[in-house]
Amino acid sequence: MRTIYSDQHRLHVSPGEFGFGEFVPAFEKPERVEIILDRIREVGLGAVEPPKEFPLEHITSVHAPFLIDFLRTAHAEWSALRRPGAAYPIAFAGGGLRRDRIGGSVDTKLARYCIDAATPITATTWRAALASANCALTAAALIAQGESAVFALCRPPGHHAGADHYGGYCFLNNAAIAAQYLRDHGLKKVAIVDVDYHHGNGTQNIFYSRGDVYFVSIHADPDFEYPFLLGYADETGAGAGEGANLNLPLPEGTGWDRWAAALDQALAAARRFAPDAVVVSLGVDTYRGDPISRFRLDSEDFLRIGERLASLKLPTLFVMEGGYAIDQIGINTVNILQGFGGAARSVPRVSA
Repeated sequence: MRTIYSDQHRLHVSPGEFGFGEFVPAFEKPERVEIILDRIREVGLGAVEPPKEFPLEHITSVHAPFLIDFLRTAHAEWSALRRPGAAYPIAFAGGGLRRDRIGGSVDTKLARYCIDAATPITATTWRAALASANCALTAAALIAQGESAVFALCRPPGHHAGADHYGGYCFLNNAAIAAQYLRDHGLKKVAIVDVDYHHGNGTQNIFYSRGDVYFVSIHADPDFEYPFLLGYADETGAGAGEGANLNLPLPEGTGWDRWAAALDQALAAARRFAPDAVVVSLGVDTYRGDPISRFRLDSEDFLRIGERLASLKLPTLFVMEGGYAIDQIGINTVNILQGFGGAARSVPRVSA
């Protein structure tokens, strides 16, 4: 399996995040993907290739142009006020505050566009986020050209970034950008299967009213876990997208048996949708040792996840999302990819 990776991910280094009652070191850090990359090379998974550069229109096809403009200029606006460090919001657009406003000061825009206090913007964050999106686009182009499976080793991750907002360590929604690219290049229907511990609220937001992209997410119940207030089972889509959104929230302490049953349900739903390709939002923070997870999966369970994903027998694009147990992130991520590769047989190819 080919891996698309950019060392420009190192340009985004969070100074820390507000959580658990204090300012703490960032869980999302450059070492995450470097350890995955080391494991990929150790097991000989396949070629590791740099991304190509794509026009910005592939990103604005899923994100509002005003959000992209802000992400590109936010730190310069922050610095122009002679503020040190990274840009964090000091307020959020909840409690009836107006979300239709897209201008104003940098603080106004941070309040409007950012959903948490864990996703700072540094002077070089945009360059890292853009390179991450280009990894996903390069992998999507390979799938559209006939490749059966590709891994986009994206960082920063993406599934919490919505059409007009960002957060959850995510600035651009790499999985959504990839899915839209596939739609724009000849595929009639695409399914996104999100196996990250946290709900892919941004991906749901982007495709909720569309019937051509099916979104299914297996995640911790939003009544107790981030992103909170989205990801409930009664969110099934709207308008043309009614029935094309499936959330499978699970309780604290979920282990393999219950999680696997949800995966079987997710894959059955994806089969009924009959997509031409699958995008997997690949998070491994369901691991029992993850510092911000309350699920109980073991490393060998990730092999089984890969095997079950291969049972769809469809062209599959893996897009890296979460996973914060540094010591095991390489093993757990590559276990999914090896499980998939070992189980995959005759996977249909598609062409643009």
